[in-house]
Amino acid sequence: MQAYSRGFARIYNLKWINFAAQVAPRIQKFYEHTHIGQSNRSLLDVCCGTGQLAVYFLERDYRVIGLDLSEHMLRYACENAARFVEGGRAKFVQADAADFSLDGRFGLVVSTFDALNHLPDERALKGCFQSVFRVLEPDGYFIFDLNTRVGLMRWNSINVDESPEITIINRGIYDGQGSRAFARITGFIRNPDGLYERFEENAFNTVFDMDAVRRLLLDMGWCDVYFARAQDLSEPIAEPEAEGRAFIVARK
Repeated sequence: MQAYSRGFARIYNLKWINFAAQVAPRIQKFYEHTHIGQSNRSLLDVCCGTGQLAVYFLERDYRVIGLDLSEHMLRYACENAARFVEGGRAKFVQADAADFSLDGRFGLVVSTFDALNHLPDERALKGCFQSVFRVLEPDGYFIFDLNTRVGLMRWNSINVDESPEITIINRGIYDGQGSRAFARITGFIRNPDGLYERFEENAFNTVFDMDAVRRLLLDMGWCDVYFARAQDLSEPIAEPEAEGRAFIVARK
């Protein structure tokens, strides 16, 4: 699993938080219409990043554990959820999504913003599924999203985001055929003293076959697995490979 640097975590905390704000209410709406979601308010956020989705659920009286491999991401998550950490309703732990264990059990486990595409291969993805299965309550839900091959074509570009405070240059490449897309993210961020700090991060997304993902989950023992769009997680879609991003809803 990729673990991000201090500079990248700082940029992420400032610039890439909108996805969590968009999907968190939709996940909550879906989950609270399920049988278990009417009474169980426990959430595990796998690859929690800087904690924005976790904070959304904490503000709605959930008990939340966030898990991430990057100590720098976790530092921001702890700061963003400080009052809930101090109150004992939130905890953030450093661990690899491909192989982890926790003492608690959860009604809902999530992993969003194509976090699981950052796993290196199907073996690591299977390890993640096994780890989640162990900590999920019976009848609990695992909801995550993956970039598809179609979606990763958008990585094949150069994007520049420039302001007086931050400059970000994102160079991506994907040929539409291979098993990985790659990105090199570089730039500068202004510190309080007026000087600029340079950051650089190399990232990849692994392409996973959607049918193989579904088979892995079903073979492991999930009772129900289907693909959906973020706009309506209760409505299965027939052709996830045609989507840029597919959500997977799995019930234990």
